Amino acid sequence: MPARLIESLSTTEPLAEVFSDDSVLRAMLDFEVALARAEANLKIIPASASQAIARAADSAAFDIAAIARETLRAGTPGIPLIKALRNRVAQEDSGAADFVHWGATSQDIADTALVLLLKKAAPILDADLAQLQNGLQALVAKHKDTVMLGRTLLQPATPVTLGLKAAGWLGAVGRGRARLNHAFSEALVLQLGGASGTLAALGKHGIKVGETVARQLSLSYPEAPWHTHRDRLANVVCACGILTGSLGKMARDISLLMQAEVGEVAEPGGSGRGGSSTMPQKRNPIGSTIALAAANRVPALTAAYLAQMIQEHERAVGGWQAEWTTISEVIQSTGVAIASMAEAAEGLTVNEKRMRANLKSTRGTIFAEKAALLLSQKLGRERAHQLLEQTTDPERLRDRTLSEVLSQMPEVRDCVSKEALRKLEDAGDYVGMARQFADRLVRSSPNQPPRRK
Repeated sequence: MPARLIESLSTTEPLAEVFSDDSVLRAMLDFEVALARAEANLKIIPASASQAIARAADSAAFDIAAIARETLRAGTPGIPLIKALRNRVAQEDSGAADFVHWGATSQDIADTALVLLLKKAAPILDADLAQLQNGLQALVAKHKDTVMLGRTLLQPATPVTLGLKAAGWLGAVGRGRARLNHAFSEALVLQLGGASGTLAALGKHGIKVGETVARQLSLSYPEAPWHTHRDRLANVVCACGILTGSLGKMARDISLLMQAEVGEVAEPGGSGRGGSSTMPQKRNPIGSTIALAAANRVPALTAAYLAQMIQEHERAVGGWQAEWTTISEVIQSTGVAIASMAEAAEGLTVNEKRMRANLKSTRGTIFAEKAALLLSQKLGRERAHQLLEQTTDPERLRDRTLSEVLSQMPEVRDCVSKEALRKLEDAGDYVGMARQFADRLVRSSPNQPPRRK
């Protein structure tokens, strides 16, 4: 299903399908069919009733618009859905209609349907995360020794490598993937509690029915119903918030490196990607733009969900009713950010010549720390610092480099060799543990499929 136009920058087609009306309806019907089959297996309801319910639960036969309208009056989609399902069952077997939704409550339908949607979304997100990790791992491997300006407070700083920068993105993505998969594994649990969370209507069979329904839906069975305990879902939302923030950081870095004044990397272009309606020459950071838009949305949605956790007693008024749209937006926003950055990482082009030019444009001032370490061995730290403050003054440098200015100072020539001054502005000689840190980050972010329950 294609995304709606108004959502076209905030979801992907696979996730739009997961949260489509038909998908939501099918998830609710899947719960009702599984419930009926479990109860028939335990001889709580007739087998014939279970079979009639299963035959009637064809999503194509339901009027989704009518259910949506009635939901606004009922306060839950479960009530109009159950009514419509009973009507369909009654057309075949009036007696069987009485056993629709036996022992359950409307929130059981809504919560389990939401969990089933998350179950569909989880592998979609994970596949795109794996693609993103692949792209970043390739970028790290290719550019482990590609030296570039480090930048602190948006100003030139000591050199780093593109490999280390990309490995930093990779590490955050790997941690975010592990965090999200763990949150999903905890959240994919059945909701079946009946009227007040005790399953009293099912008598001694309550837990057995729940375990059977969970098994049919390939969900875990929790210790107890969780109608007003939303921590598992909150964990998913928070994991999405953190992951989307990490993707936003990556997107911010790439968009800044793409500025014409910097020109060190570029996202993939091509027909219809990153253009302008008025300026044919433009190549905009579209993947980064979409990821940053998501990173702007998700924190507020995360906060909204956390506020929705404060739910009263055994059934909330207004809390869980707010959740469907919040969680849907969070998952889809996270998904579009992942997919966008995966495409950007795979197609990122690197301008090493421009990186070298930008290093050179600092006239060696980024090596002031390196020079201070050399000078302090002979002159002491305070005197070395004073000298470097003088020599890095723009008026004094003018068209000369730092090493050229230092080499003309007798006090410096007396304590630092010509060879050391000549190598002062060798960027590759001052990247410290960049390669080792990049290797450690790569090792900490294995691209492995998660274990699903």
